[in-house]
Amino acid sequence: MGKFLLGLITGVVLVVIVVVLFLFALVRFQSKPPEIADHSVLVVRLHGDIPEKPPVELPAIFGDINPGVTVAGVWSSLRKAAADSHIKAVVLEPEGLSAGWGKLDELRADVEAFRKSGKPVFAYLRAPGGREYYAALAAERIYLGPQEPVMLKGLRAETMYFKGTLDKLGVSVGVEHAGKYKDFGDMFTRKDMSPETRDVLNSVVDGVYGNLVARIAAARKKSPEEVRAIIDRGPFTASQALQGGLVDRLRFEDQMWGELQERLGGVSVKKVAIGAYMKVPMSAVGLQGRSRIALVIGEGDIVRGQPNDDGAGESSLTSYGFDKILNRVANDSGIKAAVVRIDSPGGEVTASDEIWRQMNLLSKKKPTVISMSDVAASGGYYMAMTGDPVVAYPQTLTGSIGVVFGKPDLHGLYDKLGVTKDAVQRGQHADIDSDYTPLSPDERDLLRRGIDESYRDFVSKVAAARHRPFGEIEPVAQGRVWLGSQAQAHGLVDQLGGLDAAIDLVKKRANIPAGERVTVEVYPQPVSILDVILKRPSTEDVLDGKLRPVFGRIPFHAWMRGGFLRLMPFWVEVR
Repeated sequence: MGKFLLGLITGVVLVVIVVVLFLFALVRFQSKPPEIADHSVLVVRLHGDIPEKPPVELPAIFGDINPGVTVAGVWSSLRKAAADSHIKAVVLEPEGLSAGWGKLDELRADVEAFRKSGKPVFAYLRAPGGREYYAALAAERIYLGPQEPVMLKGLRAETMYFKGTLDKLGVSVGVEHAGKYKDFGDMFTRKDMSPETRDVLNSVVDGVYGNLVARIAAARKKSPEEVRAIIDRGPFTASQALQGGLVDRLRFEDQMWGELQERLGGVSVKKVAIGAYMKVPMSAVGLQGRSRIALVIGEGDIVRGQPNDDGAGESSLTSYGFDKILNRVANDSGIKAAVVRIDSPGGEVTASDEIWRQMNLLSKKKPTVISMSDVAASGGYYMAMTGDPVVAYPQTLTGSIGVVFGKPDLHGLYDKLGVTKDAVQRGQHADIDSDYTPLSPDERDLLRRGIDESYRDFVSKVAAARHRPFGEIEPVAQGRVWLGSQAQAHGLVDQLGGLDAAIDLVKKRANIPAGERVTVEVYPQPVSILDVILKRPSTEDVLDGKLRPVFGRIPFHAWMRGGFLRLMPFWVEVR
């Protein structure tokens, strides 16, 4: 019987190993660049978020789900398509987008750059909202299904508060913060917006809405006043959208493709999905450069992570993993310069500090430029303070220079559950992180001194990096979130733009001629399904997965771990 069980277990293990190796082989085989046929059309179908960091590569047996589409992938694909004689046009199909307005600005700029090649760009929309319509504005012709509604109806930003729920559960949260706008803990201690939160959100919505109106007006050849009046009549039926000049044609998708074929001379076209086209190397279309520039992606909330992190497989921006990538780039003699791309609302103070240190070490070895994506706030802004140029989109959420500390008190909840705790301690503040006791006045004073010290350090680092006196930075700090355009006006950002602007700037700093082609290498590299299978998920990743459907992108694992946080006070999603 024992031999039988041993044989059975051995057989199961061997089967698992064979399956894993088979999947690994499939991934490697799938990585072979595709061959692009003549008269091809690049289909840029985008759904949900558009990540910065390459996600897990899945083999073809899992279907055509294009998991590898990233911001940098779209950027490079459209540049390749412009130079590729096999690609005759682009069809843009955004649907159900949740990407931020900074990434949408990048997409719009990439499509506009492609159009300079003289090749047509058509957009086909399905029940578009503001995001999808904004992305489509870069196309020369916008198509809509005959019965598709257009959910263009203005913008709204709302915040969620849990104090009423926590009161019913018998839970309270003690919060201390530096900066009057650093109100992350308000969701646990209030039932509505503070005046400071309302002030910031009004400023953000005004900025995003003003940009949306201006883009529509320019693309659809209308005045801003006309566009505002049109939006106030939304949402629209398909016929109303056509009558209002928001779209060019009401067609089914096959009809749109028929009109595109006519535009291309009546030849039969081949569709190429962007997920596949991303695998075409730059050298295949003559865009390979001699000089290598690293595009280093820092995405997610900032935590310390685990010593075995590699910066690729983690859902968060871990200091252990990201520092390894920065060190690798800094010590690669073949890399001439680096663009560090940040999309982070911040997180733990110590982890932010560790990344800041490594960023500065990179800056001493390589010409560096910072490129900010949807958000580079609090710790995400802190890590960028190397003194190098900072490039942001007009709608990047940035700044939030402040520090916050919070601790939940679950005593009331334990009482309701009949749970009690008893303890002995040595040291006056040994229970400062206990979930069974509230913060005492003395403990609050102690935390306040620590938070104020951390805040002064944050402002000082910003002042040094921005070459400004402390007294000029502190008034625009205070934990306030700015749009990129506002941040530039206050001296927190150097230039407005996206990847093209950042690469042009770093080429200049590296003494690479402006007209010389360069090879942009993205770090980290995509991870395979084998890497995922062999790596045990961290506690933070598991907790994020459980809480994300309820609380969205709020990094609760960083909050619940305790300690000082450089964290954006709220996650802004303007719809």
